[in-house]
Amino acid sequence: MPIPQTAYPGASLGPSTKYISGAGTHVHSANVCASLAGPVTTSKQASPSTTSQSLSVSRTSLATTLVPSRNVTRGNTLPKVNSVVLARVTRLQSRQINVSILVVDDIVCSDAFQGIVRKEDVRGWEVDKVILGECFHVGDIIRAVVISLGDQISYYLSTAKNELGVLMATSEAGNQMHPISWKEFRDPETGRKEGRKVAKPV
Repeated sequence: MPIPQTAYPGASLGPSTKYISGAGTHVHSANVCASLAGPVTTSKQASPSTTSQSLSVSRTSLATTLVPSRNVTRGNTLPKVNSVVLARVTRLQSRQINVSILVVDDIVCSDAFQGIVRKEDVRGWEVDKVILGECFHVGDIIRAVVISLGDQISYYLSTAKNELGVLMATSEAGNQMHPISWKEFRDPETGRKEGRKVAKPV
C-alpha cells in the first residue's frame, strides 16, 4: 500500500514493522497512524544495523488536508443521493445533529450546504440505544453519505457504515485527538478519552 500524500487523525500510514513513527503519528495495532490532519512526509532514520523510513504528519488547513490539492475543485455541485460528504457538526439535539456540508464527492463547496443526521441513521446496530452526545460533539468533522434530498433546507445524511463517522475531533481541553477504537478518541496531551462514532480509515 503506497504512503498517502495527506492524512487525517487515525488514518493508517503503513506497518510499524516497516516504518518508524515520527512527529504527528502514533502506533496502533502494529500500524503507524496519523495523530494530526496534514501532509505526510518521510525521512530516513539510520541506525548501526539498518536504515528505516520515519513517517511524520504536519498540521495544515482542513480543506487542503481532506481533499488533496491535485484533486481540489471548488464549486457548488449539489449533493445527490449516495454522495459522500465531509461536514462540520454545528448543533447537537436529542434526536438529530445539524451539520454544515463542506465537501461533496471531493469538491470543496464555495458555499456550505446544510445537513441532518438523525438518531436512527447514526449506526446500523442497536439504533434504539444511540446517545448522540456520545457519538458527536459540536465542531467535529464527519464523513457521511447522502440518503435523501430531505426538505428545502437540509439534506438527510447517514453515518451507519463503518467507514463513516467522525474523522477529526477536538477534546474538551482544546487539543486535536486521535482515534483509539471505533467508539473513542484520546487527547494525546491529557490522556483523556472521549466517546465518538469513529470513522474507520479508508
